[in-house]
Amino acid sequence: MYYEPGRLPHGLPYDPFKSCVVPRPIGWISTTSRDGVDNLAPFSQFQNITFDPPMVMFSANQTSTGKRKDSTVNAEETGQFVWNMATYDLREAVNLTSEELAPEVDEFERAGLAKAPSRLVRPPRVAASPIHFECEHLHTLRIPGNGVMGTVDVVFGRVVAVHVADWAMTEDGRIDIPKVRPLARLGYHDYTSVDHTFTLPTVMSTDGGAGLEGSPEKAAARLGTGRR
Repeated sequence: MYYEPGRLPHGLPYDPFKSCVVPRPIGWISTTSRDGVDNLAPFSQFQNITFDPPMVMFSANQTSTGKRKDSTVNAEETGQFVWNMATYDLREAVNLTSEELAPEVDEFERAGLAKAPSRLVRPPRVAASPIHFECEHLHTLRIPGNGVMGTVDVVFGRVVAVHVADWAMTEDGRIDIPKVRPLARLGYHDYTSVDHTFTLPTVMSTDGGAGLEGSPEKAAARLGTGRR
C-alpha cells in the first residue's frame, strides 16, 4: 500500500496516518479562562521537548466549526496550563472530557472529577491523576492546514512544578509505570496502556545516560559544565 496525502488516495476504509505514529502520550490539559471557568481536555499530540529546563508541547486542531480550542485560548490569555497524566483507571473521564463543549462549561464538573489546587499556577489539577506538570505558556506556533479543522496551534510551555503521588513511586525512587498504567492513544478509536516495561541500558558514553534520564544535575556533573 502506498499513498500521497491529499494527492493519491490510500484506498483503505480508514485513514492509517495516526495509527502509524503510536503509542502517543496524552496531554490531558487543564486551563482556566480569564472569566474563571476551568477547562479540561485531552490531546493525543503531546510530548516533552527538552529537559533543561523541562518543556512540553501539545497540538490542538481547530474545532468542528473552525474555532480555536478553549485550551489554546486559555493558555495564551492567562499564560498558564497544567498537564495531568491520563491513566487506565481514568480512561472514561478522559473520554468524557474530549467532548466539544461551550467555553462556559466546566469539564471537571461534567466528568465528575475532583480538583486539586496547583502551587504556582491558577488552573487546578485532576486530583485522581498521579502526576502533574504545572506550566507557564511560552509560545504558540500556528500552522495553517486544510479544511475546517486542519489548522493547528502548537502550544509550548515551561514546566515550573512537578507533582508525583507517593503511591506511584517504587522503593528505589522511580516512577512505577506498570502500577500507574499511563494511557496512550493509538489510531482510530483505539487506546493502550503501559502495563509492563523492560530495561535497555544506553550505549552512550559521553554523558552516562544523564540526558536520557533527563537529569540536568547529573548531565552537568558528568560533563563538567556546571549549572547555568
